[in-house]
Amino acid sequence: MEASVIGDLLPRDRRREQPAIVVPATDREMSYQDFFTNAYKSGNVLRFLGVREAATVAVEITPAPEPLLAFLGAAQLGAVTTFEPTSEARVTLVPVAEETAYDLPPGAKLAVYGGPPESPATTHWEQEVWSENPGFPETPVDPESPAVRAGGEPYSHRELLAAGDDVVDALGLDSDSRLAIRTPLAAPATVVGLIAALLAETTLVVVGESDRAVNADAAIVGDDVTPPEATTMPAAGLSL
Repeated sequence: MEASVIGDLLPRDRRREQPAIVVPATDREMSYQDFFTNAYKSGNVLRFLGVREAATVAVEITPAPEPLLAFLGAAQLGAVTTFEPTSEARVTLVPVAEETAYDLPPGAKLAVYGGPPESPATTHWEQEVWSENPGFPETPVDPESPAVRAGGEPYSHRELLAAGDDVVDALGLDSDSRLAIRTPLAAPATVVGLIAALLAETTLVVVGESDRAVNADAAIVGDDVTPPEATTMPAAGLSL
């Protein structure tokens, strides 16, 4: 698939019932139909919360669809996602159990996923996503603009898409494949895995570094990880 920016990976005509993402730890699964629709809605929620081009969205990532959907929502707006807490973030999205751990500066918004918040000032992510418009207006985004910041380094739309293309080619991914992510979830490799899966219309399996109970067709692996998959690509080998 040809894509200039990450939002190009979400065309409406590619929505279907094949699983886009599977999370074995919580027995969750989301079809391409629902995943794309919720990506559009996530972008609309972030826009409502004040996220604009070049703004920062901080996400505490766990094995769940919501953090990845928030990343896609931010990317559609031209915003930057970080998986590290930062006072610069316009919106910070965390699991509901972490709500009270965050005391954000004035103007910043806190959102939680995995259940309703305690404070009325905190956004209940799933509720807002559920109620949002299922379409996303066309929004120009510069391919050279950063989509992710990790370890202080920015990664542009163009760089992440190129790395995703390399994964598709190296692992021979197609629409019948299942790609496991066996890296630290906050690493850029997780985003590259998501992008590779969307490029190839593959099913992404979020299993973490050491879970050998789930076997996919291929995997992106972290350092010192021995996966059950025979076809793998080390995160250190990604072209980032």
